[in-house]
Amino acid sequence: MDFDSRMNDMPRPKALVLTAPGINCDAELCEAFDLAGAEPMPVHLNRLTRAPGLMDEAALIGLPGGFSYGDAVAAGRICAALIRTRIIDGLKSAVARGVPMIAPCNGFQIAVQTGLLPDIDGHDGKVALLHNDGGRFIDRWVRVEYPKSRCIWTRNLSVPEGADLLPIAHGEGRFMCDDSATMSAIDAAGQIAVRYGADDDPNGSHGLVGGICDCSGLVLGLMPHPERYLHWTQHPTWTAMPDTMHDHVPPGLAMFKNAVAHVSEPACTT
Repeated sequence: MDFDSRMNDMPRPKALVLTAPGINCDAELCEAFDLAGAEPMPVHLNRLTRAPGLMDEAALIGLPGGFSYGDAVAAGRICAALIRTRIIDGLKSAVARGVPMIAPCNGFQIAVQTGLLPDIDGHDGKVALLHNDGGRFIDRWVRVEYPKSRCIWTRNLSVPEGADLLPIAHGEGRFMCDDSATMSAIDAAGQIAVRYGADDDPNGSHGLVGGICDCSGLVLGLMPHPERYLHWTQHPTWTAMPDTMHDHVPPGLAMFKNAVAHVSEPACTT
């Protein structure tokens, strides 16, 4: 019996999806978890503040993209401040008990500002997501690579030729480290989970980094939006794709399937 068949006979793991004013990718994130075999549970930040025990029910967590609180002051700044003062202990406890967390785009900006990332073992270096080179908002598909890393979301991700794209939509996505030692530590620890193609860096990111994970491999933050690549018909040139492409799972959905498989298979480890 294959994994998908076994999943049909098991309770669906709950996936908590944080929502807040200005967040606009929560529906896509819920669909991604649903298609991957989890039960999405969207919860507003204010409710989570009043009922932090909801985090204890979650087997997976999503911090969606968008423009939380209008990205006032800076992208993700207000939402990150509220999370740090209200629920950060609960989120860290969830990761400590093995809950995978994904944070695309605005979620990545929030995860960095709350300290959930980069979380380099034995190194206190800092990272930031700055304004794109050129200072313009970029909304397009970019070529990406998935280097070998400790990230459970991108582990063994098989991408058919011609499908190595992900959509981006951000104005503050340029990944930078506080110094070269931090970049070296992240790389050496296997925490670079997504890189932009060498000929397609959209924002001037240090080391072509598009996404990193924490030292456990459970928390993935990335500027691209995998939750917008769940169906082949979302690919910008899907009408020109060979029919055999549909024998594969779209890369975005594959990430979520990896995470659901991780929490559903007791033998799976990071």
